[in-house]
Amino acid sequence: MGTGGPGYRDTTMSLIDLHLHLLPGVDDGPPDEAESLTHARRLMLAGVREATVTPHVGHPSFPLDVATIPERTAALQATLDRERIGLRLHPGGEIHAQAAPHLGAGELDLIANGPRGARWVLLEVPFAGIDAGFLAGCANVRSHGFGIVVAHPERAGGFLDAGLDALSPELVRGAVLQVSVCSLLGRHGEEARAAGEHLVGAGLAYVLASDGHGGHRSHTLGAGAELARRAGASTVRARQLTEANPAFLLRTGLPATAPRPVPVRRRPAAAA
Repeated sequence: MGTGGPGYRDTTMSLIDLHLHLLPGVDDGPPDEAESLTHARRLMLAGVREATVTPHVGHPSFPLDVATIPERTAALQATLDRERIGLRLHPGGEIHAQAAPHLGAGELDLIANGPRGARWVLLEVPFAGIDAGFLAGCANVRSHGFGIVVAHPERAGGFLDAGLDALSPELVRGAVLQVSVCSLLGRHGEEARAAGEHLVGAGLAYVLASDGHGGHRSHTLGAGAELARRAGASTVRARQLTEANPAFLLRTGLPATAPRPVPVRRRPAAAA
């Protein structure tokens, strides 16, 4: 595997992006189909071959009928096929923390991935920090039989100070963490970058994803493996984060509750 910079493209990779805003005209992702196609071609050049499209669900700024997401995904897939862009899409959604306590099983199933009995959804952390409302949302999702992939936990305020401790019971119940490439690139500030690097380096991150938004966030998961290595992951681990683990989630899934011991490796205290 090569060792290029963040823009490096390794054509031997077959990356799977589980957090991607690619549907046109539904949120702060691509405004139209042309921009969606432009970013899809960019993904292909970067080695991404499969992705879940994850428009914002329940976000106060982006009203979207969850029931339309599978149809919108199928329509974009048909356009990709017509344009001979070999990217396979799955319908999904990035659930806003305020909406998570109120979604029912039917709505969750429309945006879940994985096989029956082990379906999971992507649940966004509140940027102000992990709080009781977010944990209530996690409990609601699990009560309906869905596993949880926590979207970009590194972006929750104070995550390394208290958020990781607050979230650890969910990790013990089986939730897994998705760190974003844009955080590792420093595009959400130093705190998010440091937290993301800690999660990768300490082995707490389960997958990397781009959280790409088409036109105004044009980075891809192609940068993920190198950024993971810079954060302390081995080459094998970097490929697990960007290829094997996302594939496992799509094919094998994540049960709603899978108790297992999860070491919470905190950031070392600063020297006095």
